[in-house]
Amino acid sequence: MRSPLAALAAREFRLAARIGGGGGMGLVFFLILVTIVPFAIGPDLNLLSRIGPAILWIAAALATLLGLDRLFQADAEDGSLDLIRMSETPLELVVLVKGLAHWATTGLPLALAAPFFGLLLALSPEAMGAICATLLVGTPALTFIGAIGAALTASLRRGGLVLSILVLPLMIPVLIFGVSAANAAVGGTVPFATPFAVLCGLSLFALVTGVFGSAAAIRSGSA
Repeated sequence: MRSPLAALAAREFRLAARIGGGGGMGLVFFLILVTIVPFAIGPDLNLLSRIGPAILWIAAALATLLGLDRLFQADAEDGSLDLIRMSETPLELVVLVKGLAHWATTGLPLALAAPFFGLLLALSPEAMGAICATLLVGTPALTFIGAIGAALTASLRRGGLVLSILVLPLMIPVLIFGVSAANAAVGGTVPFATPFAVLCGLSLFALVTGVFGSAAAIRSGSA
């Protein structure tokens, strides 16, 4: 069972490393969004530092959507998804591997790059560290929430818009507690540990529901 999963993980990383892969495009898109905001708001550094965590989280959520529509759609188009269904490997493990590979090539680079992009938003060192920590534990939730939408729209051509409409409302709780935890780290009435713990719980819940929900959606699509 390990060999097919290892081969699948290696395939996902190779696809992401190609030109136009989701990981590189997501990072560039993330940078573009963060760069545009200071030009739109103006040179008010106090305002930028206050809304900086929210900007970075919104940019990360939108960047995560890039490539999610191809998470299962490409396999459905070339017939690989049918072979995966007929294999002895549990479909839930396949979804888990594909989701973790997507996060490692998209969400993880965003979390590691966020402190550097925070310089454009006049964030303090404490806020940069909080943003990095919250994105590290929060972006897996964004990935596995999106995986459910990707599985539901796998049979649709150009289903990226439908995917966004489906999953963006479900990402709102993750955004709320991610921004709350980042803001709490630099002051506020709520301690950092409280929203951060909720964010960790949301990621664990999204991982479990995303794996089983995506597998169920793929099976129902083949029925």
